[in-house]
Amino acid sequence: MAEDETPIPDSLLPYDVWTQEALRQVVASAVSHVAREGLPGGHHFYITFKTGFPGVSVPDRLRAQYPDEMTIVLQHQFDGLTLDEESKSFSVLLSFSGVPSRLVIPLAAITAFADPEVRFGLSFDVVVPERVALSELPAPEGDDVPARPQDGRPQDGRPQDGRPQDGPAEVVSLDAFRRRPPKE
Repeated sequence: MAEDETPIPDSLLPYDVWTQEALRQVVASAVSHVAREGLPGGHHFYITFKTGFPGVSVPDRLRAQYPDEMTIVLQHQFDGLTLDEESKSFSVLLSFSGVPSRLVIPLAAITAFADPEVRFGLSFDVVVPERVALSELPAPEGDDVPARPQDGRPQDGRPQDGRPQDGPAEVVSLDAFRRRPPKE
């Protein structure tokens, strides 16, 4: 085996996690700057996030329209952009079909961030924790606890409130926004 074919050992340090956290701080800095100063020049942001991620707050009609992932554009018409450093999330007021809507998006829910003006883009690995169905929880013990039917429905027979499983995630390529060295 040639020297350059030696396999790289698995790291015992989570460099990939640290890198993602550091790059999310770039997004936080950009959002914070724009919240204070506004968007300079032709800069604008495309922000894609998982709508089912814990802490994401979007109106129900938008969540129904975008059950897995949603992309917002911060360019001309947005208001009330704030970054909450304690909760590591930002909020913004946007209009959808003329209806103003406040969105709250944890930084950890973001799958992609791009500023097309300067061809800058980042992509992130996001894993949405799966919801556990009541039928999968262990049955409580004791005589005073009513039995739960096997189908997971409440005693009155109403269906459980839940969302259908999302399909496979779509891969969004941001290569067009990455800086490339000039051709010689």
